[in-house]
Amino acid sequence: MARAARPSLVGGGRLTGILELPARIEALATAERARVDRLLDVRPVVGSTDPPVALEPWLEETFGSADAVRNQRMLRITNRATLESTIFAPLRGRRPIDGPVATRDLRAEIASTLGDPFCDPLNGTPSDTFGRVRGARMVTGANAALADAHHAVLVFDEHDPLAFDADLVTDLFATGRAWAERAQDEDPRATAYLLVWNCLWRAGGSIVHGHAQVLLGSAHHARVERFRRDGELHRQAHGTDLASDLVDVHRDLGLAVDRGGLTILSHLVPVKEREVLVVARPGTDERDPAFAAAVAHALLTYRDRLGARSFNLALWRPPLTADGAPPEGWERFPTMVRIVDRGDPFSRPSDIGAMELYGTPIVGSDPYDVAAALR
Repeated sequence: MARAARPSLVGGGRLTGILELPARIEALATAERARVDRLLDVRPVVGSTDPPVALEPWLEETFGSADAVRNQRMLRITNRATLESTIFAPLRGRRPIDGPVATRDLRAEIASTLGDPFCDPLNGTPSDTFGRVRGARMVTGANAALADAHHAVLVFDEHDPLAFDADLVTDLFATGRAWAERAQDEDPRATAYLLVWNCLWRAGGSIVHGHAQVLLGSAHHARVERFRRDGELHRQAHGTDLASDLVDVHRDLGLAVDRGGLTILSHLVPVKEREVLVVARPGTDERDPAFAAAVAHALLTYRDRLGARSFNLALWRPPLTADGAPPEGWERFPTMVRIVDRGDPFSRPSDIGAMELYGTPIVGSDPYDVAAALR
């Protein structure tokens, strides 16, 4: 069946924004529409306020107009399989910040931390019991405060955490995996591997010097295991693969960028601002050059086109096995990287509040802007 016409482009060729998503879904052909409805619950939300006349000048200055505050359009999207859910509320990104906010020079702030423990990692970090792993542009050290049976930092040679490039990303995956295999030689029961990168203090990085972390233990990390279980339940209910549906739905809605046989998604249910997912086929090794290149493209887009300075990254993959084959129950689990922008490092308010912890994340950015930058 031929695909129905897309909604008109707006803004000189810019893709329609997230609030126009229901119209985009309505315009899909039957099969694509059924796939979206199978995976997503999309609900427009309309809210109204009645501001006093005296407040109108401030509303116009802050939000563009008083009418924008009187009548507000929002969108709630829920992934039916994973129950990840996001409320897109564009005005939230324009909220005022109470109190003075100092203008800080990030480069100067980073430079002022030269000489921290990671600048001399051989003396500033413990060694794992099996020694250190040296990559092309980083070296491992045991984390002084362990969060699993095996937990290391991958300390970059370069102090500036934003001075990364595609080669560093490639080296990150290779060095992290070499460390995991060394740890597994000592502890064969440890198979659950997780790589995370918290860039700068806004993202939870306690030391400014560029570094990532790797963990290896016997218990699966809860978020990873939850995605695997959700995938199995989705297959039982619909006879389709969750990861494939996720990719296809984002592609149908103009939020997927194909690169080197992998797909980068501007996530429709982001955990917070501008979340992207790099999704590979099940069985893909994260050291595959195409995978590392796609992740590097996403990170460089974050830094150079979207202006992100602080972010979280996590690598999700099946447990490690001696023969490299996924263990039973993990055969359909995709190798995946998730990245989320944590906002201005010097912003006074936190980007996470009670709604993110106990309700539904609220996002002010537009996934279509992220997709345009990725292209």
